[in-house]
Amino acid sequence: MRVIVVGGGSVGSSIARELVSHGHEIVVIDATSEVIGRSNLRGTQWVVGDACDLEVLQRAKTEEADVVVAATGDDKANLVVSLLARSEFGVPRTVGRVNNPKNEWLFDDAWGVDVAVSTPRLMTALVEEAVEVGDVVRLLSLQTGGATLAAYTVPREHPVVASMVSQVPWPPEVALVAILRDGVPITPSGDDVLEGADELFFISTAEGEEQLRAMFTTAQDVPEVEVTEDRLEEAERAGSSSTRATTPTRTAERPSPTE
Repeated sequence: MRVIVVGGGSVGSSIARELVSHGHEIVVIDATSEVIGRSNLRGTQWVVGDACDLEVLQRAKTEEADVVVAATGDDKANLVVSLLARSEFGVPRTVGRVNNPKNEWLFDDAWGVDVAVSTPRLMTALVEEAVEVGDVVRLLSLQTGGATLAAYTVPREHPVVASMVSQVPWPPEVALVAILRDGVPITPSGDDVLEGADELFFISTAEGEEQLRAMFTTAQDVPEVEVTEDRLEEAERAGSSSTRATTPTRTAERPSPTE
């Protein structure tokens, strides 16, 4: 696969290095020649120039790229590069780095961005995923089709525990794509039984994600049964053939939700 990485800084260099190790053909574009020596990247091609300039993208043979990764520290530059790659060179897939979370709404198909990667949001999501059991956490936004990748860690006492995947009323715009159990990924089938501490991964629309969050929250809100003196006496009368003259006043213990 031929990949063009725009931005030879720490982020772009790390991406390029990883892709080279996987056997891909990598071209790195950066505005300054100094980064070539600092990056210590072997097996990559370099083009020096402003990637927002069509002539620079032509020198990099962008029309032959399978993927363009806009990974500079400037959101404006990443948007322009993504738009040019899509509209002028017909690149089939673009990935845009979001530096400021406030700009994330701009990184969509209108600007030619297929996948927007927000480092601050991703780190926040990973922190939340690590500490917030029982909450749906968005991991990634896939701009194509407005889909999201979300995760949910099942609490050990959650009502869905011991249910088969096919028995859970998933929202219509949500697809369960993987279960991570004890560090082992599982491709879910309808017969798989959910366990406590399972990490569930979903592809969903934004609306479906909210429905999923509401579903898991509602499932945990199991109402407690209030036992009054009248109900206790009624139960005693139904289970006994003898008639009591009086019923002593006493405090009823509240049963657990499963009773």
